[in-house]
Amino acid sequence: MTKTVTSIHWFLFHVYFSYVLLLTQSAPQTSLVTHVPGFNGSLPSNHYAGYVTVDENHGRNLYYYFVASEGKPSEDPVVLWLNGGPGCSSFDGFVYEHGPFNFEAAKTRGDLPTLHLNPHSWSKVSNVLYLDSPAGVGFSYSKNETDYITGDTKTASDTHAFLLKWFNLYPEFLPNPFFIVGESYAGVYVPTLAYEVMKGIDAGAKPILNFQGYMVGNGVTDEQIDGNALVPFAHGMGLISDDLFEEANVECKGNFYNSVSDNCSSKLEKVDQAIDGLNIYDILEPCYHGTEAEEFSASSYIRLPSSFRKLGETERPLAVRKRMFGRAWPLRAPVRDGIVPTWPQLSNSNNVPCTDDEVANAWLNNAEVRKAIHTVKESVVSSWDLCTDRISFNHDAGSMIKFHKNLTSRGYRALIYSGDHDMCVPFTGSQAWTRSIGYKIVDEWRPWTSNGQVAGFTQGYDKNLTFLTIKGAGHTVPEYKPREALDFYKRFLAGLPI
Repeated sequence: MTKTVTSIHWFLFHVYFSYVLLLTQSAPQTSLVTHVPGFNGSLPSNHYAGYVTVDENHGRNLYYYFVASEGKPSEDPVVLWLNGGPGCSSFDGFVYEHGPFNFEAAKTRGDLPTLHLNPHSWSKVSNVLYLDSPAGVGFSYSKNETDYITGDTKTASDTHAFLLKWFNLYPEFLPNPFFIVGESYAGVYVPTLAYEVMKGIDAGAKPILNFQGYMVGNGVTDEQIDGNALVPFAHGMGLISDDLFEEANVECKGNFYNSVSDNCSSKLEKVDQAIDGLNIYDILEPCYHGTEAEEFSASSYIRLPSSFRKLGETERPLAVRKRMFGRAWPLRAPVRDGIVPTWPQLSNSNNVPCTDDEVANAWLNNAEVRKAIHTVKESVVSSWDLCTDRISFNHDAGSMIKFHKNLTSRGYRALIYSGDHDMCVPFTGSQAWTRSIGYKIVDEWRPWTSNGQVAGFTQGYDKNLTFLTIKGAGHTVPEYKPREALDFYKRFLAGLPI
């Protein structure tokens, strides 16, 4: 009996020791980021960066930057973050929104930005995995350039393959709850990828991911609903008159995205003229077109009532960037089936509003930074661009509503959030499509609070579907409202009421 007990104790000790060894040695040490240029001091948690090959034959490689949680990395959720475009790097979220650092522009051109710890980083409560996807975006690349002709379904398939391989590299995080989160055109990336993950789990794909749910911010969803969202938004925000709204409604018969008559087109042109000078990513923020515009906008801003100015204020210690280039689609038009032009491709024939992304470019194109974060050599990826024109992208997955229905009906939790001053993908569209699914309302429209203040409004539906607005925020919610964004984020991950 004693021998048997001793054997059992030894077996349990061996299992425990093996588990501890797994926890301490599983993450590939060659991917560990030991220092971050521009930041002085110890990193608040472990950072890892590198590549995962999703297609050996083509040499298709996706780049990731992984920030371990500053809380309990062995228990906190793992969150995959995706920016949109299509064609935009998820370093957008890392640099400007919810990464571990706030970036202060260098005083001298050519110098590195100065990095400060971000008190509202999402890594405070979760492990965050930033991914450049698809191949051709950011630091991701392929040795076969035909891979740069891509689309929704191929991107979802590749990203699912990436996840399976990534969790094999970091198996200690497999037990953690896993969520997929993104914004803008990631309104397509997130549900299509979530569907691939769900199918993989059903099919027994290894490793088995502990997938719990997803979040989408100001996300592209459905051609008809997105297309009809702008005019009601402009009217509700007081950007167009009652008369013009009523005339457009009559002439367009409620169809604002697909003009049915010359009279309808004429009214929509008037709407465009009325909102033409606004920053479509946040109607409260000035739109910069050079020195004169900056001076005019600043003086106009000072004349605003303080209550209106405060609506768009942020606690971020560094200014919200002037540039909102390329991470958002559509530009006053819905995404339709077929080729979706990237912003650099559009800029040949359209003015790109509010441009200035110097901080991210200065940091990520610095040779010292690239070496520290383990990017491929410049001979392979010559430079980092926030949004690329290297890819040709096909929207081939149709409306996202069917994906959301499928996922929520299977019990996966979904939070659809919207900065309520974004005019690119207005909250009116997200509000409409979440309501259109037809689920029973289980948490009637009400305010939600952050730091003792009303931060927005929310409505909860059956099957764990929640719609939420963030008051005074633009297209990239954590950039404008970092404290509020961290609040709803951590409550959602924890399964708590918002």
